[in-house]
Amino acid sequence: MSFDYDLFVIGGGSGGVRAGRIAAGYGAKVAIAEESRMGGTCVIRGCVPKKLMIFASSAPEMAEESRGYGWPDATSGDFSWPDFKAKLDAELDRLEAAYTRGFEAVGGTIYHQRAHLTGPHDVELADGTRISAKHILIAAGGRPHLPGIPGEELGMISDDMFLMDSLPGRVLVVGGGFIACEFSTIFNGLGVDTVLAYRGDLLLRGFDPDLRQMATDQLNDIGVDVRLEATPVKLEKSDDGIRVEFANGSSDSFDRVMFATGRAPYTKGLGLEAAGVKTGKNGKIIVDQWSQTNVPSIFAVGDVTDRVNLTPVAIREGHSFADTVFGANARFLDHSLVASAVYLRPHEVATIGMDEDEAIARGGVDVYDARFRPMRSLFAGSEARVMMKLMVDEQTRKVLGCQIFGPEAGELIQLVAIPITMGATKEQFDQAVAVHPTLAEELVTMRMPTRRHEKPEG
Repeated sequence: MSFDYDLFVIGGGSGGVRAGRIAAGYGAKVAIAEESRMGGTCVIRGCVPKKLMIFASSAPEMAEESRGYGWPDATSGDFSWPDFKAKLDAELDRLEAAYTRGFEAVGGTIYHQRAHLTGPHDVELADGTRISAKHILIAAGGRPHLPGIPGEELGMISDDMFLMDSLPGRVLVVGGGFIACEFSTIFNGLGVDTVLAYRGDLLLRGFDPDLRQMATDQLNDIGVDVRLEATPVKLEKSDDGIRVEFANGSSDSFDRVMFATGRAPYTKGLGLEAAGVKTGKNGKIIVDQWSQTNVPSIFAVGDVTDRVNLTPVAIREGHSFADTVFGANARFLDHSLVASAVYLRPHEVATIGMDEDEAIARGGVDVYDARFRPMRSLFAGSEARVMMKLMVDEQTRKVLGCQIFGPEAGELIQLVAIPITMGATKEQFDQAVAVHPTLAEELVTMRMPTRRHEKPEG
C-alpha cells in the first residue's frame, strides 16, 4: 500500500520537530501539521520567553547587590514593558523562523493548520484535505486548564502574559506549581504587586520537602504575598478590577488574575476515538516504552502522553521514536532519572532522582545536607541561604538523587545529572577535587551524612 508520507506529525513543537527531522535524515518523507506557531509551547509561550522574563525581573536585585559591592548609586531604573516585549517578540519570531527553516531544510513539509485522525493511517486537515501516512506521530503538547469556578473567564492563563500590552498594577496568581511560582517571581521583579494563592500548605507539591519550604519562604522574602490554604471560588467584575472570593470567606480585588492550576494533554478533537487510540486520565494518550499506542501505526510523544512533561523529555522521546522506527536503532527513554529546575529569584530549585520523602519511604539511605550563606550574596548583606543535598544508598553508596536550592541551580543540576545517570557512588563524587571558591564544591566536600533513614522493618 502506498502512502502520501512515511511519517505525518501532528504538532510542530520541540518533540514533533525533532522526530520529523531525525526521520527525514533517515530518508523518510515527512510532514508536520501545526495549528499555531512552529516551535510549540516551549519556544513561543513557555520555557524560552519565561526564562528571558526571569532575566529581566532580576535587574532590581542585581542593582541592590551592586550597592553592597561599593556602587552606592546603582539602580535598575524604571522597567519598560513595551520595550522588553518588542525585543521579546522579535526573538520569538527569529526562533520560529529557525524551527521552520530547520524542518524544511531536511525536506519536510509544513501544513500551517490543525489536523485530526480519521483512521490508523489517515489524517484530515482543517481545510478538508485528506492525507495518508505509514506512521503517524501525535506531538500536540498540553494546554493550561481552568479550575471550573464561576467567573473564571475573567482570568487569564500563563500564555496570555506574552500578549499583554501593559503590566497590571496588582495581580493574583492562582496555583502552587512551578508555573505559578515562576510567574509570581516574574511579576514581582517587574514591579507588579503580586499575590500568590495556593490551596496547599507549601508550594511545589511533589518536590523535596526542604526545597518546598525554602521556595515558599523565598517568595515571601522577595515581596510576593503568598497565601497558603487559600482557594478562589468565584471571580466577578467590579469597579476596581476583578473581585475574587476565597473559600475562607475573604475577598480581594486585582487588575488581573492568572490561573496556573495545571496543564492537561491537548488531545480533544484529535480524532483519537475514530482511529481507535486508547486514552487515560485527562485525555492522555496511553503509550508503551517505545511511545507506541495500541494502534501499531500511531505513536505519541511529549505532554500528550503525560509521562514527564518537560521539553527535553519530549525531544528525547521524539528522537528515540525516529531512531527506532526509521533508523533501525531501537531505543527508548528511561523516565526514572530526569533532571528539572524551577527558575525562581534569587535562588532556583533543581532536582534529579530521589528526594528525601522518597528516601524516608525507601529506607537504607544516607542524606548529605549542606546549608550556608553563599559568599557573593553574603558580602552584599543578604541573609539568603543555599542548600545542597545528596541521597546515597547506604549499602552500594550509589548517589540516588540530588536536590539544590541556590543561584544557577539549573546549571548545576545539569552537570550533576551526568554522574548520577552513570550510577556514580558518593566516593566517586568525593574523588573530584573541589574548585574553590564555588557553590558547587559542596557537592564533593560533604564527608559525613547528616542523617540516615533506616529500612522499614519487615
